[in-house]
Amino acid sequence: MADFLTDVETLRARARQQIDQGPITEAYGADRERVIEVLNEALATEIVCVLRYKRHYYTATGIKASMAAAEFLQHANDEQGHVDQIALRITQLQGEPNFDPEGLATRSHSTYDEETELGAMIKEDLVAERIAIESYNEIIRWLSDKDPVTRRLMEDILAVEEEHADDLLNLLNDLD
Repeated sequence: MADFLTDVETLRARARQQIDQGPITEAYGADRERVIEVLNEALATEIVCVLRYKRHYYTATGIKASMAAAEFLQHANDEQGHVDQIALRITQLQGEPNFDPEGLATRSHSTYDEETELGAMIKEDLVAERIAIESYNEIIRWLSDKDPVTRRLMEDILAVEEEHADDLLNLLNDLD
């Protein structure tokens, strides 16, 4: 029945070896250092998204601005949650989350935006969400079964990014 499982004594012995590695065991199949680098890029992407959405929230004007601003604020809060989740995963992998503002824009997959017209703001946010969707899909495929916890985290974040893109498309259509 359990032919595929390592015997209990071996598991117990392995658990005591390299105890300082915390959750990283022999079963971890990914290149941990590279995963941390990739997660720090995702972290930068999410931070830039928080900043862009916050700017849009505070600067949106026009007849439909209140509806869009509410959406911008909700997205900013969601993206901040992603920042926290990614930073936590980096530390679980015994890495250091890179919050250094120096180089933040170059580490991010998406860009910051200073549009002032509501429709342009929504379009730029939609572009940023589409970038996140594509890059997070690539990360998920790359992780495959080598790091299921990080993959699942990125899948959960991806689902929210797709929802954001749908919200923004609806906002854009409402402007027309």
